Amino acid sequence: MPLIRIIIRVAYAPVFFVGFLWSAVTLAEKGAPLWGLPILLVMALAISFVAERVAPYERAWNRSDGDNGRDLIHAVVNETSIFLSVLAVPLVAGLIPNFGVWPGGWPLSGQLTFAILVADLGITLAHYASHRIAALWRLHAVHHAVKRMYGFNGLVKHPLHQAIELTAGVAPLVLMGMPQNIAWLLAFAVAIQLILQHSNVDMKIGPLVYIWAVAPAHRHHHLASQTDGDVNFGLFTSLWDHLLGTFRSGPDTPRAGAIGVSGRPHYPKGYLLQLIEPFRRRHSL
Repeated sequence: MPLIRIIIRVAYAPVFFVGFLWSAVTLAEKGAPLWGLPILLVMALAISFVAERVAPYERAWNRSDGDNGRDLIHAVVNETSIFLSVLAVPLVAGLIPNFGVWPGGWPLSGQLTFAILVADLGITLAHYASHRIAALWRLHAVHHAVKRMYGFNGLVKHPLHQAIELTAGVAPLVLMGMPQNIAWLLAFAVAIQLILQHSNVDMKIGPLVYIWAVAPAHRHHHLASQTDGDVNFGLFTSLWDHLLGTFRSGPDTPRAGAIGVSGRPHYPKGYLLQLIEPFRRRHSL
């Protein structure tokens, strides 16, 4: 095996995550303009595409299923909505109670870590509920309709379901008094984590698989099974899955043909069709 492939398999995930978050925090500390974060995100996606081709987990997932354009639209729409949501943080904060308990004296890196852990709980619980409440599942099924896992499709979500997860994760932070610069960093961290969580890189992260919710653990969640795929709901960590009894690990992660929506092998592929599908018919859990 070429040395570069070995290095990517072992070092890609931690270097990618720490490197991009450190870069984002450094930009914020230096007062850099906000357009620096979208540029970093584009760089992250480009690096992920290269890594997936050098050290793929499943080679078939590097071939388009006619989904490139659709996934791009999903990503642009959803990231734009997050951008607008962060812009609205000061307005929302002025309309709701602020308990003033935000740890503003901490370094930016510490504040971001705190925000990640709090948001992770809310998003995980919303995700968990989306597999148990029919109305939420109909929206969430859009994300599970993908036929391959690669970095980009972590951003494939119905915008209404993304809004629900975003509210569950961010509302407690806004009530605590989270400043807007941390909201920007948190939004960027979520995007970076989603890229890693759905990556087609053949990552080898050792015992970190039990606490870090990246691809080796999250692939189990995308099994086209109402039971076997009902696991590993965490976004950043697997802590809440351990507490919920929904954590699963092991070498039997899905390959090509094993992911999707259970009982719906012909789920609509087009972007607009996916937007209206949750309202067109009932979806079984």
